[in-house]
Amino acid sequence: MTMIDNIQRAMVIAPHPDDEVLGCGGTIARLVSLGRHVEVVVATRGSAPMFDAEQVEKVQTEARRAHAMLGIARTHFLDFPAAMLDSLPRAELNQGIGTLVAQCRPDALFIPFVGDLHFDHGLIFEAAMVAARPVGAHYPARVLAYETVSETNWAAPYLGPAFQPNLFVDISGHLDRKIEAFSCFASQVRPFPNERSVETLRALAQVRGSCVNREAAEAFVLIREVS
Repeated sequence: MTMIDNIQRAMVIAPHPDDEVLGCGGTIARLVSLGRHVEVVVATRGSAPMFDAEQVEKVQTEARRAHAMLGIARTHFLDFPAAMLDSLPRAELNQGIGTLVAQCRPDALFIPFVGDLHFDHGLIFEAAMVAARPVGAHYPARVLAYETVSETNWAAPYLGPAFQPNLFVDISGHLDRKIEAFSCFASQVRPFPNERSVETLRALAQVRGSCVNREAAEAFVLIREVS
């Protein structure tokens, strides 16, 4: 029996729309195919003057379409300010994430990697870890950090924590669904050789898969598992 077999309710926390698909799209598709309950939290929303209102609405519409394609049960948009999370009181961010984790009661929590280049990712990681504290009767039995192309791989080597995966999820039968879901983000997809391209996403899954003798996989850092 694999870890996936033990997951009944999963929550994926994404700093920005598309992070959840880039990091966990195949795993989400596999869980849904097994009849498991998956919810996604999109923590931030772009705002003027940094982001155009029409652009913001378009990205959220793309996210809803991608989530419907993956079979995600529910999407939560928290609307914290994108690229401005450092201006928020930590207590406010912690409460926003913590409330949803408490409501959903996931037994598996997927969160961004603490060492990602974008500081929004690190702050969401910390807030999620606060929410996942093993306190009381209900808390996530397993917490995993995913990798996000153009964020995880561009952190400064040796100056911060490196993403060294110790858990791989076989998505050989679900890679195409992940690619289709990412393709819903027309405003975010870039032509190859840009990292946020369909070709790069497929190649990364194949490389991660080859590490464990599978056709395709997603890689994670398993932070904690209680069994």
